[in-house]
Amino acid sequence: MRGFALTIEPLAGDAVRVALRGELDLEHAYTFDEEMRRVEGARPSCLVLDLRGLSFLDSSGLARLLAANGRARREKRKLVLVRGTKAVQRLLQITAVGHHFETVTDVPAHLRREPAGSL
Repeated sequence: MRGFALTIEPLAGDAVRVALRGELDLEHAYTFDEEMRRVEGARPSCLVLDLRGLSFLDSSGLARLLAANGRARREKRKLVLVRGTKAVQRLLQITAVGHHFETVTDVPAHLRREPAGSL
């Protein structure tokens, strides 16, 4: 998949899931950054960046993920990464920045919204 897209989804409480798809590279890094700043403007207590749909991540995209993490720390916001593909996880590992993030395999259960009509 060439290109980049993201989906913004409200979660439980005021948490927000941002699902990334495609390539987070130099061409798309600042679009991602602009969208993240827009989401952050609503002051959610937790941001979940879902990397499962990301097919490619380069140093520009990685820098934008680190910038979002830095803003979250400064603003006392929790930021969680949902583990991406092997290629994405490999980049986080070889650049030794993976430890800067809380990484999970799925959206945490306590943040998932209950389906309409559920008790």
